[in-house]
Amino acid sequence: MSETTKSTEHVKGVARELVNDATDSLATGAREFKDHYVSEPAKDLFGLAKDYAKEKPEVAAVWAFGLGLIVGWKIKPW
Repeated sequence: MSETTKSTEHVKGVARELVNDATDSLATGAREFKDHYVSEPAKDLFGLAKDYAKEKPEVAAVWAFGLGLIVGWKIKPW
């Protein structure tokens, strides 16, 4: 093998490692983002809604009825 071929292969190997490291880092970051910014707030909001419904069941029932009425009106078949 010539020096140029060895040098080219070395550069390709280094570039491949760099791309693999960057891809792994992005995948890890995406997983952490999903866990922190998507899953946790959804759990928090659901928990807050449950707590509010336990504290004020009448208000929660009126809200549920109102939302159901609006959704039913918007998807009415006629």
